[in-house]
Amino acid sequence: MPASNRRISAADIIEIDRFAAERTERRQALLPVKKLRRVDVGPVCTFYFESFDTLLFQIHEMLHIERGGEVQLVDELHAYGPLVPQGDELVATVMFEVDDPVRRQALLLRLTHIEQHIFIQIGDRKIYCVPEEDVDRTSADGKTSSVHFVRFPIPRELQRAFRDPKVGIMVGADHENYAHLAVLSPATRAELARDFAAA
Repeated sequence: MPASNRRISAADIIEIDRFAAERTERRQALLPVKKLRRVDVGPVCTFYFESFDTLLFQIHEMLHIERGGEVQLVDELHAYGPLVPQGDELVATVMFEVDDPVRRQALLLRLTHIEQHIFIQIGDRKIYCVPEEDVDRTSADGKTSSVHFVRFPIPRELQRAFRDPKVGIMVGADHENYAHLAVLSPATRAELARDFAAA
């Protein structure tokens, strides 16, 4: 849905049996949007830019899989509801995906505080992310998490620049052990611009 200050609430959740019946159709309808909102940054990092619709589907998925009822619903709304972009930001789940557990462990130990090095660049302006503060994503031994929830606050003038095709936009990380960039495609830019309030 277009940007608004709407949060996901219990009123948005449909019966789980109904969701189960519609799950495949709903997933297929969301796939093109999720594809546009996925950006690979280097060999093992992926930014998944979230929206009301992607997060609503995720909550339904968790309820469908775990069948935890009302108690679980409260937890899922608490976990995912605040991640809905509020019109002046982009929100992403950033994942480091390595299949081999030994290689994954070694990589995450080298990426201490990677969340302090994740950014979006709009023209010549670099905006570092604001990590979610629910939990420290780096353990005492320096190992970072494979999943980070981050926000990019975008001022109004940069929202306008974001919509300008002449302005280059990149996302990336400048950690000493993981420095990679990715240029956003025009289609991805157009999709993400829907997260902003009307300029």
